[in-house]
Amino acid sequence: MGIRTVITGAILGAIALSPSAIAQEEPAPSGVTLGNGEANWIIADDVTRSAETKTYTEQRITQDRAAIRRGDGTTLTFSEVHIDGDGWLVMHPFIGGQPNGDYVAGYTFVESGTNKDVAITINPAPDTGDMFIVMLHKDSDNDGVFDFVFVDDTNVEDRAVFEGNRMIAHAIAVP
Repeated sequence: MGIRTVITGAILGAIALSPSAIAQEEPAPSGVTLGNGEANWIIADDVTRSAETKTYTEQRITQDRAAIRRGDGTTLTFSEVHIDGDGWLVMHPFIGGQPNGDYVAGYTFVESGTNKDVAITINPAPDTGDMFIVMLHKDSDNDGVFDFVFVDDTNVEDRAVFEGNRMIAHAIAVP
């Protein structure tokens, strides 16, 4: 089961929910649920937004071209994130009213265990109420680099964290 399939299928049911209910565990049509597990979790109901804007530069290089993008981002802080093994707190945007696991709006490294006041910068800066998926990805090769490279049609190298059928993820509205 891949990130594209799971994010799109699992989150569609959460779109119509109010922002206060979105961080709750939601059943997904595919049998996958979103929420916290026993060994991995994200406290998503008390997210704060920094008042200041951060300027960022992003460089993308592919086989046939390179691009540099500059703009303003904003930082969200999660009071607690716990992961069993090193990994990443990652945010994927909703695009056209649907979650899109093909794009990464921001990510930050989290060490194995409990991490307090985890800050993640989203680029570009979202509007209040914009929807995102916040989720955990495992640092599969333990190299300290977020490998968001598709290894097949649906999976990336640093895979999403699951406990059984529960993806450790929440749909959130930006404060």
